[in-house]
Amino acid sequence: MPIKKDGSGKRWVEMELIVPGSPDEVWQAIATGNGNSAWFTKTEIDEWVGGKIAFDFGPNGGSSGEVTHWEPPARFAYVERDWSEGAPPVATEITVTARSGDRCVLRMVHSLFSSTDDWDDQLEGFEGGWPAFFEVLRIYLAHFAGENAASCFAMARTKEPETRVWARLTEALGLAGANVDEERTTPPQPEHLAGIVERVQQDARQRYLLLRLNTPAAGIALIGTYSSGDGTNASIALYFYGDAPKARAVNSEPKWRDWLEATFR
Repeated sequence: MPIKKDGSGKRWVEMELIVPGSPDEVWQAIATGNGNSAWFTKTEIDEWVGGKIAFDFGPNGGSSGEVTHWEPPARFAYVERDWSEGAPPVATEITVTARSGDRCVLRMVHSLFSSTDDWDDQLEGFEGGWPAFFEVLRIYLAHFAGENAASCFAMARTKEPETRVWARLTEALGLAGANVDEERTTPPQPEHLAGIVERVQQDARQRYLLLRLNTPAAGIALIGTYSSGDGTNASIALYFYGDAPKARAVNSEPKWRDWLEATFR
């Protein structure tokens, strides 16, 4: 969607998708720390207006803000004032609307006030970064809603073109040519993964593959590449559910970090 603007200086991007689950299940996923950690990134949320919200992006740093609206299970909003040096505050509003068939419409809007287009690229970057995580959210709500969750993330950067990095990454993991609904497994190193291919996406912005895991535990693997500046980032995000998910995430993260760095150094 293009950036929208009005006469007051407000600029915003908006996204809307249909997800499985009841309003309460979707609210738990988007407005709590455990819920966000189950499909996005490690997150802490104070569940009241004026409380703190903090996202931990691992090697990509972090961001924090303040909860500005809390209306379970319909509307959640927060503002991040220091998300980028010199930038105006960015406000995020998420609404959940029930739909027939045990589904909900999820709408997310990022907005800021600026008299120039200096921050338009960043707004577009917000929009472009969400689709893969929204796919993780759909799988989480369909198969693991409400379960205890923990996540980990590893990334390596290389000067190689993205198409080459994607080919190397998928070949090394035994995932080249993977198709939706196939059962796939990866080699024992850095960690044996096995599960069902839920989605394979390739476009001009990014490439990624989603596995719904049964090994080493119930979870989801988001494996992907994306162009950034004059290079390419190769990454994996792992989401574990059920018993002892934090211990699994702590165990997995260094294995994948070391492997990615060794593969693409």
